[in-house]
Amino acid sequence: MATAESERLGQDRLKSFLRELKRLGWVDGSNVGLNIRWAGGSDDRMREIVAEVVATKPSVVLANGTPTVAALKHATTSIPVVFAGINEPVVQGFVTSMARPGGNITGFTQVDFSIVGKSVEMLKAMAPALSRVGLMYNPETYGFYDAYLKRFQAEAPWQMELTRAAVRTPPDIEIAIVDIASRPGGGLVVMSDAFNFIHNAMIRAALERHPLPHIVPWRQYVVGGGLMSYGPDIDDVFRRSADYVNRILKGENPADLPVQAPTKYELVINLKTAKALGLAVPPILLAQADEVIE
Repeated sequence: MATAESERLGQDRLKSFLRELKRLGWVDGSNVGLNIRWAGGSDDRMREIVAEVVATKPSVVLANGTPTVAALKHATTSIPVVFAGINEPVVQGFVTSMARPGGNITGFTQVDFSIVGKSVEMLKAMAPALSRVGLMYNPETYGFYDAYLKRFQAEAPWQMELTRAAVRTPPDIEIAIVDIASRPGGGLVVMSDAFNFIHNAMIRAALERHPLPHIVPWRQYVVGGGLMSYGPDIDDVFRRSADYVNRILKGENPADLPVQAPTKYELVINLKTAKALGLAVPPILLAQADEVIE
């Protein structure tokens, strides 16, 4: 896992995977041996873990986070890899196509252009006075988001400015949020990105110091006090990934297992946070919400 072992978001996802794997008949220490590793948000440690794991020649690897899958692609062409929650796997060169991955890597995606656009649309509905919205992501590992941003700037119907809020290192989080909050009409869309996921607590803390209308990809973040979240149910993505691990352990080839998109999406709204930001939640969002936190 890309996160630290103490990180709740990572633990919740792992539990979803393990429960389904057990339901499918695989019991650690009985008919399968599990080697769970945590990178703690360090790309260097993650690369070390990948080298160590590949050296053990496992039957299959479950991976999350673009840097992890990139390192595995570089390290092995034979060990089956199932990714959970990776964006644009064809664009990033992890698979040949969604229908026929063609190599040793397959799995389950997380977001696409339409999901990001829906997040921007929902944030604008929550805060109609928005005039500037920053899309927060790490362009070093998620450069394809630049293409998304250009499309939004060229095609989007919203009467507001969309900009890149680049975050490459932890200090960049505060800098980006301060910049957006320094002028009226600012808002933030936190993109689904391994860097943002690993540093979600820092993002929340910065937003508490510099309040802004914002939307994130993670339900748990909103339960902890964030304004709103929209995106795939990633716990469900990890649950579904257990099926591919099961099928590979039973002899199927990852090259023949199509990459699958999410099937469940969630909108979660925190009414207390909305009130603190001076926002009145519109009925249309309340009607769409899967969960409303009082």
